[in-house]
Amino acid sequence: MSGAREPALPAAARRVRCVTVLGTAVLAGLSGLLSGCGFQLEGRYPLPSALDTVRIDAVDTQSEFYFGLRRALLTAGAHLTDDVKDPSAAVVHVLADSTSNVILAVSSLNVPTEYEITYAVRFSVDAAGGKELIAPQQLSQVRDYNYSESAQLAKQREQQILSTALGDELAGVVMRRLTSLQQKG
Repeated sequence: MSGAREPALPAAARRVRCVTVLGTAVLAGLSGLLSGCGFQLEGRYPLPSALDTVRIDAVDTQSEFYFGLRRALLTAGAHLTDDVKDPSAAVVHVLADSTSNVILAVSSLNVPTEYEITYAVRFSVDAAGGKELIAPQQLSQVRDYNYSESAQLAKQREQQILSTALGDELAGVVMRRLTSLQQKG
């Protein structure tokens, strides 16, 4: 029976197929519009070619900022090197990297109930030939958090989470500054 037709799809199946095709077309159109206007996912920073190979010069290689910057550079496609003598490597100098806690409020029993955590970094960037791309700059982020003696372990963990988040935020600021080098040059 070569002339036999396949049975027609039920109305519900035709609607599902139409919605699927329409949804795919809408998503394709939106992604085209977003990419056309320069939209990119957060956390992705296109680096200038001068920063294809990067060395991070930091005293504290275990800090939240160091790890955040390292992660962000790798995500952006930079090749990281630890070779001090690599002539092709741009250098991000981490001149200072510190956190501090300040008591903001105390209870009637003189027990701290609120703290402020500050994460500060000072950095500069040199091109492979030693030319200064970014002069030394100071950046800082501040957050406050409540403290309770009855939840001491949880609050210590909250402080660590905040410190990591602040280090990552500062690494993001540095990456945006590095991205701006591409637009200037």
